[in-house]
Amino acid sequence: MWKDWFFFSRSQKIGILALIGIILVLLIAKMVISFLPAHTTPKDNFESEARVFLDSLRKTSFRSNYQTHYRNYIYDKQEYPHEKLPVAVLLRFNPNTADSFQLVKLGIKPKIASNILKYRRKGGKFRTAEDFKKIWGIPAEQMQSLLAYVDIPAEAPSPQSVTHPRIAKTENIIELNSADTTQLQQVKGIGAGFARRIVGYRKRLGGFVKTDQLREVWGITPDLYNVIASHFSINSKLIQTINVNRASVERLKYHPYLNFYKAKAIYELRLTRGTLKSIDDLKSLSVLDKETLLKIEPYLSFQ
Repeated sequence: MWKDWFFFSRSQKIGILALIGIILVLLIAKMVISFLPAHTTPKDNFESEARVFLDSLRKTSFRSNYQTHYRNYIYDKQEYPHEKLPVAVLLRFNPNTADSFQLVKLGIKPKIASNILKYRRKGGKFRTAEDFKKIWGIPAEQMQSLLAYVDIPAEAPSPQSVTHPRIAKTENIIELNSADTTQLQQVKGIGAGFARRIVGYRKRLGGFVKTDQLREVWGITPDLYNVIASHFSINSKLIQTINVNRASVERLKYHPYLNFYKAKAIYELRLTRGTLKSIDDLKSLSVLDKETLLKIEPYLSFQ
């Protein structure tokens, strides 16, 4: 019976022999490949790139750790008692204008420099070197060294703080068309502001014809006018007139009693009629009413 196990048909014998052949070929191929030089370029490239990548990670990690370490040291020196800050460079500085870089360069911790800038942004100001001593967090010894270099320029006094000499008031009569601002202020009730307005309006008018024109000055109320009117006199010879036959539209409209349309009408009438001889020639203009003609007449000449 056991012989039956070793009996193979012809086709089976061929299959077994083919299988054995394949196995032998594979074994031989494996042995040959092991003796061939390995193609390592891709592997080398991969390993090289991997090493560069890992090195970059280590460097980045080192920089990050260093920066964190430095910040921690700057903000809390107690954590690193054996290390020292960079040597400070002491130069003259204005704590009102110095930026964070200048402050840190002086040896001031970045956190304290930031607080100084915040103080300034909120409107804080150092007026003297002693004011800088109020900064909290700077050691006393370092503060003494810094105070020697604080340079705060002296401020020019503001207009409000300038003390003007008091102008004595007078009961004398002042000629309105020749008085300057100082003389005008001698009248009780007239300060520097009103004096400037009166002179400015007088220039546009060409001079005051009557005291009542002071009512036209901006800001002079009826009550104030009643107080100051009796202190002025008028010299009509000082009136400066406008030559109607030569004046431009711009010159005419500069006068307070004339606007652009009235000045243009006078100018065009002159072009039409030629030389204007008197105020009566202007009565034909509809833009000039009787009241305006009466007010403007003293300021016009017809040469």
